[in-house]
Amino acid sequence: MKRAKSVDEYVRDTAEWHDEIDTLRKILQSTTLIEEVKWGAPCYTHSSKNVVGLSAFKSYFGLWFHQGALLKDDQKVLLNAQEGRTKALRQWRIT
Repeated sequence: MKRAKSVDEYVRDTAEWHDEIDTLRKILQSTTLIEEVKWGAPCYTHSSKNVVGLSAFKSYFGLWFHQGALLKDDQKVLLNAQEGRTKALRQWRIT
């Protein structure tokens, strides 16, 4: 997927998981987080700090929690997407 210049463009151009990404976007927009584009995908910030990112791939879509290691995860849904490379970033993959 090409890098989007706006969140609207990202959602519009997401073929796989379009409805799911749109729904998650609406949920995130209902918060006080600021919607931005970083690394070509939606990113939601608070006080200029990255909180959560939204992304879609062929086999899953997901949320990226930039300080996810600090979240309580009783259901064990959060993954370290790059074991050994990232310390706090956690991903929730949804299929």
